[in-house]
Amino acid sequence: MNKTDKIEHTAFYDIPVGDCTWTTGFWAEKFKTCVDTMLPYMGELLCGDIGHALNNFKIAAGLKEGEHKGMFWHDGDFYKWMEAAVYVYAHTRDQAILDRLDEHISIIAQAQLPDGYLQTQIQLRPDVDRYENRKYHEMYNTGHLLITACAHHRITGQDNFLQIAIKHADLLYTIFFPETKRYGRFGFNQTQIMGLVELYRVTEDEKYLQLAERFINRRGRYAVEHDSSTEGYPIGDMVQERIALRDAEEAAGHAVLALYYYAGAADVYAHTGEQALIDALERLWESVTQRKMYVTGAVGQTHYGASSNRDKIEEGFIDDYMMPNMTAYNETCANLCNAFFSQRMMNIKGESKYADIIELVMYNSGLSGISLEGKDYFYANPLRMIQGAREYGVHENDTETPDREPYLECFCCPPNLVRTVARVSQWAYCLTPEGLAVNMYGANVLETTLRNGSTIKLRQETDYPWQGDVAIIVEDCQTTPFEMLIRIPDWATDAKLQLNGEAVSEPVIAGRYVRFERIWSAGDTISISLPMETQLIEGHPRIEEVRNQVAVKRGPIVYCIETPDLPTDARVLDVYLVGDQALEAKYQSDLLGGVMTISGQIALRSGDQEQMYSRVSRPQWDMHEVQMVPYYAWSNRGTAEMTVFLPVIWSAVPA
Repeated sequence: MNKTDKIEHTAFYDIPVGDCTWTTGFWAEKFKTCVDTMLPYMGELLCGDIGHALNNFKIAAGLKEGEHKGMFWHDGDFYKWMEAAVYVYAHTRDQAILDRLDEHISIIAQAQLPDGYLQTQIQLRPDVDRYENRKYHEMYNTGHLLITACAHHRITGQDNFLQIAIKHADLLYTIFFPETKRYGRFGFNQTQIMGLVELYRVTEDEKYLQLAERFINRRGRYAVEHDSSTEGYPIGDMVQERIALRDAEEAAGHAVLALYYYAGAADVYAHTGEQALIDALERLWESVTQRKMYVTGAVGQTHYGASSNRDKIEEGFIDDYMMPNMTAYNETCANLCNAFFSQRMMNIKGESKYADIIELVMYNSGLSGISLEGKDYFYANPLRMIQGAREYGVHENDTETPDREPYLECFCCPPNLVRTVARVSQWAYCLTPEGLAVNMYGANVLETTLRNGSTIKLRQETDYPWQGDVAIIVEDCQTTPFEMLIRIPDWATDAKLQLNGEAVSEPVIAGRYVRFERIWSAGDTISISLPMETQLIEGHPRIEEVRNQVAVKRGPIVYCIETPDLPTDARVLDVYLVGDQALEAKYQSDLLGGVMTISGQIALRSGDQEQMYSRVSRPQWDMHEVQMVPYYAWSNRGTAEMTVFLPVIWSAVPA
């Protein structure tokens, strides 16, 4: 039994990857696309000359001539793709995947230097010294190396990758555990914290946990000033170093850096139980999800901006409730990291509100980062896209376009998304000290071992998220009592539960778990009815950009309007939603891979306004019936305008 099974300060525990398998429906289809298209296509990119990631390792190993290509963090991109392959192998047990991974691991081992150092972006630049400047993202690459190696060991039982990770982490400990000013500020893109905790859980070597905690403790300890190790990258709030984590009141800086940092700190807390640490993490989670998060679960409001301390910010958090639509950055990695942080908080606290965020991200701002086909990617995920976006201050570069791209030079997001799709079934259930928690819905089969060592098999039948009826059927379990926690999503008011056809006496409250404890038998069935009402969602009054506007949501799915569904030549900026109408939900199997659409009446404002400001008379409306599609599926029908939030009119009557 390894340290994963001995985490003390947590309410929930992960099930092993592969114990829950999607069978039919939404996530089964996404996983099939992952296996058939996402993973192999990405492998062709990264292992070929376009992505050049494997080439970098071959060159460092002396197996190929050439120079480093790609971003400084490209090693980490490759490790994330390998992690996705490991998770797919956990489900398919495809020997070809394992053989290919072994080939890559052999090359990586040959690239590793005798003392354990492994960073191709440094090794292939003779004019750059190791740990010379944090802009080279050595810590980021290290984190993903350790995470992937631990996942590989757990799932395959092999230690060929794990030994590379141990050798590398031992070097990291030698350099970074001593208190020195030079290295005290270094670890700013801090996936290494999560990686070190994972390595501790696998090896039970305390020094890795101690080093992870030391990286947390150093943030905010040193004066914020430029030096040779910070050149080329903003400092201060941008990299979470102005304020110590335990003193932080709001999320600040680069959203991905911040959320990886918070997730790593949550991993450390699960072992140390330090009250000041969890208090800070709860404050930061509230800051992210209640004051800086979009209706899609996306985070990172701006490409360029300033923190509340007026530090320069890129790709990150800015002031509370400052939520632009067209210029929203919402990097795919940041959105996924929002789910990663919430997943850890869910395990620690055992509360449904964290699973609500995971669900929101995974059905909306996470999946929007990849095309339905599985081959094209978004880096940024705005809530509104229009033609001629440059005129409105949107920078149309390789990471912000109206169309997904088949390859992004900054390739951090695509493998992050693919590894998440490959493992999301692991989040559907958690173990509890007394039984099991059901966190996410989707047709699946669970076969796992409870904390007491007994086995359990469940089957979930549902057409979620398009329909709200879910049946959880016990197929095999122990003969003594155990608990089952059933999550009621925060949007599901008036949800109904039945046990074996009879209404339950336990309170059913949106945003909470319903707890059952009993002797279960094969055939016992929990029936859940989640009302799938189409809802209009308005923003907080302080979100100026969405005053008098609404978003449309049904169940966990946020909707948008795209120009392919508007009358010819209509623009999304001309669209007003008629608020007091009954919107119609309709499943269309032949549209966008099979989606539920929302249809209703909109009003188009006739006439063009050329001036910045002009006098207004009674507007002239053209009324039309249109359909809305899930936000995650936009930009799959050619170049299009799109908007999530729509200005709303009530009791509209054509003039």
